[in-house]
Amino acid sequence: MSPAIFITLLLFIPVIFIFFIKGSRKTASRLPPGSLGFPMIGQSFSLLYAMKKNTAEKWIQERIRKCGPVSKLTLFGTPTVMIHGQAANKFLFTSDCNTLGNQQPASIMRILGSRTLFELSSDDHKRVRGALVSFLKPEVLKQYVGKMDLQVRMHLESHWQGKQKITVLPLMKTLTFNIVCSLLFGLDAGARRDKFVEHFKKMIGGMWSVPINLPFTRFNHSLTASSKVQSMILQLINEKRTASFQQTDHQGQQQDLITCLLNIKDKENNINNSAALTDQEIIDNVRLVMTAGYDTSSILLTFLIRLLANNPVVHASILKEQEEIANSKASRDELLTWEDLAKMKYTWRVAMETLRMIPPVFGGFRKALKDVEFGGYLIPKGWQIFWAASLTHMDETIFEEPSKFDPARFENQSSTIPPYCFVAFGGGPRMCPGYEFARLETLITIHHLVTRFTWKLSCSDDSFIRDPMPEPVRGLPIEIQTRQLE
Repeated sequence: MSPAIFITLLLFIPVIFIFFIKGSRKTASRLPPGSLGFPMIGQSFSLLYAMKKNTAEKWIQERIRKCGPVSKLTLFGTPTVMIHGQAANKFLFTSDCNTLGNQQPASIMRILGSRTLFELSSDDHKRVRGALVSFLKPEVLKQYVGKMDLQVRMHLESHWQGKQKITVLPLMKTLTFNIVCSLLFGLDAGARRDKFVEHFKKMIGGMWSVPINLPFTRFNHSLTASSKVQSMILQLINEKRTASFQQTDHQGQQQDLITCLLNIKDKENNINNSAALTDQEIIDNVRLVMTAGYDTSSILLTFLIRLLANNPVVHASILKEQEEIANSKASRDELLTWEDLAKMKYTWRVAMETLRMIPPVFGGFRKALKDVEFGGYLIPKGWQIFWAASLTHMDETIFEEPSKFDPARFENQSSTIPPYCFVAFGGGPRMCPGYEFARLETLITIHHLVTRFTWKLSCSDDSFIRDPMPEPVRGLPIEIQTRQLE
């Protein structure tokens, strides 16, 4: 920590601490065990350090050992209660919108905006979620399979074909960002998209950081980039609104996400045919979808590539499934269809088992909208609730031999895995609306990779860190060869 930050904290922490204690004294005796520490910092740095060293699971397990399954702490400037287990997951994913809100840490909220799906509750949450689902539901996404297929093919031609060595993670991030830009925003390759990705990468760099807005902090750099991203999205909104006015017949046409959101009308509170979402809600949720679609899918694909390099049995089974689909086509140039993806059952089970063992999203946050009881303790109104996916994913009482990679766990997920134990995509009414989009992206990419290339790791160190997402320490360098097509 630089001297300037340290001096600033010394000046402000005593004041914050006085107000914090004054406001929480009446409920302190009923709170879970644990220590809040300094209210502005608390345990934030120790958790971030553990994530960086890939020991975050041990950090949480040690805290559970000392304080129990429900404990209080401070994370990212907010008083927090940490909970874990199947009952905790069910509590988080089934509580109504008037009890728990989706509020994220202050750093994420200020970078992505206050009107994202994560920040809204009650009727606003239902309205915005409904608008996003209207584009991301299967019956709509099946129209985009061919377009996504073309994006994957173009990426492989540009970045894989003819190469001998590549580094996987940055290329997967390039691929997923291009897909997001093309399918969700209608933004084609060029200088404008290059500038967009430049600002976007800086924006997400400080999402999990202590929210100290000083010029030399990571958080400040992310805020600045977020403002630039917002301006570019607003420009896209205005352009698409103008184009929409000029062409009123949208029946049967493929639309990007922004155009779709602009054209959704508020049916319940319709005044003069008003839009369901405000411009700020579109901007904030476009930033949210960008972030979710960029990082999570690219990380899943990277670890799938690592798995297939290390596990020849799984690779052979996936290749067999994908070759059967490829050979059913009249030619290798024929695009994949929705029906083809439905046949990739084993490939998706492998992806799900990868998500179980290495979930891209380490954990999540909720906000108590009123005083609420859990596990015999009071969670005061306004407090943050933190949970971690890996605590049930790697629980040996739920998954037999949890450290063993076994896609068969997901052959009949509804009967073999208890509800609210596998939560890579959330659960219940809080299921991620981008689930189907991620499935399409993953299956199409793996299909073309295994049918066109073989690869092996070119680095013996394939360990990973969390910052805050899991990433191979060297980005996963591999040596590749083009397969001879029959």
